[in-house]
Amino acid sequence: MDTNEQQKTDGTGELMAAAAARAVPVVAGIGDGTLAAPTPCAEYDVKALVNHLFQVVEEFRKLAGKQNADFSGTADRVGEGPDWRERFAAAVRELVAAWSAPGADEGTTGAMDMPAPLVGAMALLDLTVHAWDLARATGQPYEAPPEVVAPLAGAVAQLSPTARSMGVFGEPVAAAADASPFERLLAATGRDPRGGGRE
Repeated sequence: MDTNEQQKTDGTGELMAAAAARAVPVVAGIGDGTLAAPTPCAEYDVKALVNHLFQVVEEFRKLAGKQNADFSGTADRVGEGPDWRERFAAAVRELVAAWSAPGADEGTTGAMDMPAPLVGAMALLDLTVHAWDLARATGQPYEAPPEVVAPLAGAVAQLSPTARSMGVFGEPVAAAADASPFERLLAATGRDPRGGGRE
């Protein structure tokens, strides 16, 4: 079963809701004192990664509705006020609702007219993997929803060549023989699931 078929079977909105249920508590648990801490994404500290994830959530919500998205700049959502955790949770609810709407999984979307299920998988991947990044950076537990991991593995395989050429993924890391499916997914994106960093 390819990624598009898996997404249609499970529903992008349903998968997004499962990922959101794990990601939102991680962001809610980030203390102000950890905002400058490094994350497994070498180019981001915690604050920068939260701001990036805000952008992902907001722009991929637009893509669900076949609207234009703008990834050219990242706003400082954390710096807009102390309620940024609540605003993030609200934005994620809107993301889930957008991808749960009829037609969100159909056709193409975005400037490159990519298949909508693959675009949804990109949002799902960021929400899942960056939640792990933030949890690891701030000492919180995180476990990806199992139903999300399988379709994401297919999406990572499909996206990897382009993502690596753009520096979005690092070089794959060798996963341990007893690695879980999620640890293998993290390793495929260039993260060391047991060491915490990105190669």
